[in-house]
Amino acid sequence: MKIKRTNKSYSEVMKLPKGQHKLPVKPNFLMKKLVNVIGASELKDVDFSYTSEDMEKAGDGPWLVLMNHSSFIDLSIASKILYPRPYNIVCTSDGFIGKEWLMRSIGCIPTKKFVTDLKLISDMQYAAKQGSSILLYPEASYSFDGTATRLPRRMGVLFKKLGIPIVMITTYGAFARDPLYNNLQKRNVKVTANIKCIVSKEDYLSKSTKEIDLILDEAFSFDYFKWQKDNNIVVNEPFRADGLHRILYKCPACLSEGKTEGKATLLTCTNCGKVYEMDELGQMHAREGETEFSHIPDWYKWERECVKEEVINGSYSLDADVDIGLMVDFKSIYMVGEGHLHQDINGFTLKGCGGELDYSQGPLTCYSLYADYYWYEIGDIICIGDKDCLYYCFVKPGVNVAKARLATEEIFKHIRGQRKTDS
Repeated sequence: MKIKRTNKSYSEVMKLPKGQHKLPVKPNFLMKKLVNVIGASELKDVDFSYTSEDMEKAGDGPWLVLMNHSSFIDLSIASKILYPRPYNIVCTSDGFIGKEWLMRSIGCIPTKKFVTDLKLISDMQYAAKQGSSILLYPEASYSFDGTATRLPRRMGVLFKKLGIPIVMITTYGAFARDPLYNNLQKRNVKVTANIKCIVSKEDYLSKSTKEIDLILDEAFSFDYFKWQKDNNIVVNEPFRADGLHRILYKCPACLSEGKTEGKATLLTCTNCGKVYEMDELGQMHAREGETEFSHIPDWYKWERECVKEEVINGSYSLDADVDIGLMVDFKSIYMVGEGHLHQDINGFTLKGCGGELDYSQGPLTCYSLYADYYWYEIGDIICIGDKDCLYYCFVKPGVNVAKARLATEEIFKHIRGQRKTDS
């Protein structure tokens, strides 16, 4: 998938009129059919099937439909399961670039990832009052390592405000077929899903916000590499480790960072020479010596702990030269030139465009970070910003955006924890 880009100066972009807020559109039958037809071919390729559970508790709707976010096939899965039910989709605003009319016509509601958006709540309420269900990916970003991405706290408050039954769509095989680190190379894996009512209207009367949050946490407790091994799901494509260094960026043998390279079925540390092989069940094995982490999420969790230690002792920082794209409307991503991105315990600072651009974002702005691999087939990005403008920072090779996301989350938790202790 491509995205429209336009070269402009920073000052020109800042003078452009900002888009006006628009209410969600309830998709008509033709648009629902269109979405369903578009996804049918890929679902056929993966021999898709699904099961239902406790759906009698959900009633006729509308529903709040939650879904884990692991692959580009997610929307096709949701369309198949929900068709012909009308539903609106909360989706990232950059998906509207160059195709706003189409996205609104199929029921999409734009929102900026990890940016406070009070209008989103009213938009969701409006859609529900129109009799439309709402499809929401509460993780906001794709899973990097096949486990749940950090969720915002107190989502039960929003759910109670909506007051409609919550159903959960959980996919199986979607991550194994097309993990984000693997450069959009699809594997031959069957994909299934389950739809289950996890909160009924009656539950809102008997359960607290905290209890609803716990139900959400349980629903988003998954580990797809474990699922692959436990269910003997064979992925024998020769490219299965391509790009694996995007998540396994730190060598547990020599502790160097940015020296690993995932290619074919191997992950190699170019610093110490240690080689790990990824088997057909997604497990790692050292060709010589100790296998420190056979399970990829355990390796990733160890990297998180390393980042956490850097944050606590004050040594964490990121400095990256970047190409900068701005989003201020739905017409284009405006490429405004080069700059420098810095991250530390105080948050982010982005400077560039000949001194015109100087943006700072504090550490408590958000609990996580919009970081992505091979974004719209362009490159790896770190995205920061506010309600007026998003800054898409295209990093150079050697900069690991996964570490930046981990650091953002650990800095947020550390600062919040300190403030709670001080108060």
